[in-house]
Amino acid sequence: MSTATARSIFMGPRLRRLRRELGLTQADMAADLEISAPYVALLERNQRPVTADMLLRLARTYKIDLADLAGDGGADHTARMQSVLKDPMFSDIDIPALEISDLAVSYPGMAEAFLRLYTAYREEQLALAERAPSISGGGPLPEGFDANDPVADVRRFLAARRNYFAGLDDAAERLAQAVFQGSATGSPQVSASPAGFIERFREKHKLQVRYMPPNVMLGSLRRLDLHRRQLLIEDSLDSASLKFELARQLAYLELDNEIGAALEDGKFASKTAELLARRALAAYAAAAIIMPYSIFAKAVDTRAYDFEALARQFGTSFEQTAHRVTTLQKPGAEKIPFFLIRIDPAGNVSKLLDGAGFPFARHGGACPLWSVHGIFKTPRQIVTQWLELPDGRRFFSIARTVTAGGGSYGAVRVERAIAVGCAAEHAGQLIYTRGGHGPDASAPTPIGTACRVCHRPKCAARSAPPIGREILPDDFRTSSVPFGFSAD
Repeated sequence: MSTATARSIFMGPRLRRLRRELGLTQADMAADLEISAPYVALLERNQRPVTADMLLRLARTYKIDLADLAGDGGADHTARMQSVLKDPMFSDIDIPALEISDLAVSYPGMAEAFLRLYTAYREEQLALAERAPSISGGGPLPEGFDANDPVADVRRFLAARRNYFAGLDDAAERLAQAVFQGSATGSPQVSASPAGFIERFREKHKLQVRYMPPNVMLGSLRRLDLHRRQLLIEDSLDSASLKFELARQLAYLELDNEIGAALEDGKFASKTAELLARRALAAYAAAAIIMPYSIFAKAVDTRAYDFEALARQFGTSFEQTAHRVTTLQKPGAEKIPFFLIRIDPAGNVSKLLDGAGFPFARHGGACPLWSVHGIFKTPRQIVTQWLELPDGRRFFSIARTVTAGGGSYGAVRVERAIAVGCAAEHAGQLIYTRGGHGPDASAPTPIGTACRVCHRPKCAARSAPPIGREILPDDFRTSSVPFGFSAD
């Protein structure tokens, strides 16, 4: 018997596909063919050859042509793999054609896995190729830059530094001590009061702080009028927002050198990105003034990362507190690394900080099974969740809605959701996992980065098939809502 003939009688993958297309179990097929179910399993795993008698039984029982049953003998996978292996990245690897054919026929699962990975890789390469070729001022475009997306550029800048800026944090803590002399080591909610900021503006900068109605501010929360030596603040701000705007203006006035130093090695793709980064660092400095590192780091240990309790202690909002927690990476005094994401009801991401290595999707939506997308049903309530990614990594998530705007009748109010999380190994330090509180750690929610790159085939929440995966007829029978284009 020739090698080709011997190889052709091992047809496990084709037999499995036939069974699935017919909607049969292994027991059903065994009964039809008058053999045992374990023997069907051996045939499908290529641990037994398909004899001539078995081929005839299959043809008679299921009214199919023997040529159709024989299929292409792995020809499709072979051809696809031969095409893929022409990529220059494989040019230094000597792969004989016979080896490719053997892999496609004998190990079709491995061949399909290779083809899916290569397809995902090509999709990413195409996305990178669409980016602008250079940054302003000339020179090649480093990885991660996007001249057409300044927000992504700033996120890259913050992520590269784990959202921690030592010089800025130290300068902000010194400024807090100067503004709130002596009391900065005492009760934070007393020290970081609006009165302390107002006195600093008056004595050091000869500025008078005035509160003005929204119709005068014309949409601005804060405006510096150097001609009249006035700092105008909208009078409808709540206490936390008022302190934050005062602290941000103080950062612009007294920490401009430190902000500039932090920006020096940013190499932004556009002026817009640089301006956004400057604004982000001013907000960083404002939070560091209100919540000085040494005091706040001690408080998070004492409170076991109870965000609501910390917000009350420091007179800050839930979001300000959660954001500050992501910055606690001072060498020698590091705290738990957190990620933070803020979304609106439509799923748009308006803030993204990753210090915990969470694989956020760069394109498209996130996983709908993550509680941050359903938290709008329970506003102002904290919802915790254990998450497990397809690669087995686990994270602990804390989600809650936050509100921006409002403050007067008719004023626009925006509702968003915040999720803060850390790797599973740190979750035991959080108050949300102590004393039997929170969800069961042994039953995490299986989520993916995004549907297009998640290969969980049984997920009923899937909105699109994963990149590179062949859709089989059986997929539509085993998932209640397999893909977004289904008629279900």
